[in-house]
Amino acid sequence: MPPARTTDTFIGPAPLPAPMRVRDWQDILADVVEGEAEPGGWRAVGGTRARGIGEDLYLGHPEAGLFQLKTYAKNPFEVRGVGAKLARRLDDEIGSYLPEDADGRFAVRQAAQDEDVAKSRAKHVQETLRTHAEAPTTTDHLFSDLMDALESPAFGPVDYDLRRRPEGVDSLSTTFEDAEDLLDSEFEELVEDDGVNRGFG
Repeated sequence: MPPARTTDTFIGPAPLPAPMRVRDWQDILADVVEGEAEPGGWRAVGGTRARGIGEDLYLGHPEAGLFQLKTYAKNPFEVRGVGAKLARRLDDEIGSYLPEDADGRFAVRQAAQDEDVAKSRAKHVQETLRTHAEAPTTTDHLFSDLMDALESPAFGPVDYDLRRRPEGVDSLSTTFEDAEDLLDSEFEELVEDDGVNRGFG
């Protein structure tokens, strides 16, 4: 009887995560909308791209991770762009680049499924405004309560400026340098295919 064979076991580092997928920017927002993260826990920072047309926006949530969008207005009626999920969670470093508080606020709007839902939301908004009008309040509380009334799936503070690049945008683009290069390449191809940089003759 042949001797039992032994199998060598190699213990090494865990497999690397799947490669980052670059997708249409609206698909990334759909992930945000359809996720189960607490709606009021989101934070965002955004501004002009480092070069070329368009804007960079980072959306982060402790439970959902970090997402990046690169977008531009192809025309007054159509926004185009790409995006990706950069991290599964926010550690202390990544979180420090997103505002805990800011002058601006952002919210993702989700259309009502039917007329009954729309009427219910409208009634809730009226009740919220009436309550805040009758009692001392703050703009932060009013905003949060209105977003709850509208059933927004994601909202929070945002440091956003189309005239400059906030420090958090530069820090995140440096932290995720490989992702930035890949997204920039895909974004430039999109712009080129759309012919936006060709000008008018």
